[in-house]
Amino acid sequence: MAIDFRRGKGREDPEINLIPFIDVLLVILIFLMVTTTYSKFTELHITLPTADAEKAADRPFEINVGVDAQNHYAINNAQVAYHDAAGLADDLKRIANEGGENRKDPVVIINADAAAAHQTVINILEAARLAGFERVTFASQSSGKK
Repeated sequence: MAIDFRRGKGREDPEINLIPFIDVLLVILIFLMVTTTYSKFTELHITLPTADAEKAADRPFEINVGVDAQNHYAINNAQVAYHDAAGLADDLKRIANEGGENRKDPVVIINADAAAAHQTVINILEAARLAGFERVTFASQSSGKK
């Protein structure tokens, strides 16, 4: 007759022993803390050179084209009759050629009134393209608000 000694005992659930796991994590943490380099970011102290030079004397030739609120055109403060973009391009070339060799690549500055039609500015841009002038900029004034 066999006696069963396990009959009164209930079956125990297996436990995961966390102590070795925590020991391994602490060793890894200590290793990371020791091997990590803590370096401060250094700033570059630069002393920039100063220049006592005057402004460049060879400013490019500028052609100021203005448009008022009534869509009247003016080139260098002289009113011109606008017929089409080709006519305005001819006027731009004539103004550029009056100065000789140093005025071959002028800067066209567009001074358009805020109430001027958008098409008038497009007409000036088209005239500058037809005249072969690649440098075009717009004049504006600051609003005075900060």
